[in-house]
Amino acid sequence: QVQFVESGGGLVQPGGSLRLSCAASGFFLDYYAIGWFRQAPGKEREGVSCISASDGSTTLADSVKGRFTISSDNSKNTVYLQMNSLKPEDTAVYYCASDRERRACRSGGLTWGTLGYWGQGTQVTVAE
Repeated sequence: QVQFVESGGGLVQPGGSLRLSCAASGFFLDYYAIGWFRQAPGKEREGVSCISASDGSTTLADSVKGRFTISSDNSKNTVYLQMNSLKPEDTAVYYCASDRERRACRSGGLTWGTLGYWGQGTQVTVAE
């Protein structure tokens, strides 16, 4: 049984940082591309970042480039999302998810229609 368990969310002030973790079980990081997407109330789901199982290359949404970094630790079967310089518009539930069939990240990153597995999500709130 595949499980992704996210942690690390919380309340942070604008300009602050958080690091999200996604611990995978029943799934190894070299199976398929894996990463993060987010959903804010009243907004479309947005693919945030992806890391390829094939070569470790990464993608980032334009909205987070220069602020977020994705990484993975295969020995711990865990994926991370380091989020710096957080803005109120980053407020959302962040989900860890895998591609359903590809080892390399797609050009558009993770999108809802291409997902295989995903977790329950962790809330990130950026506010004073």
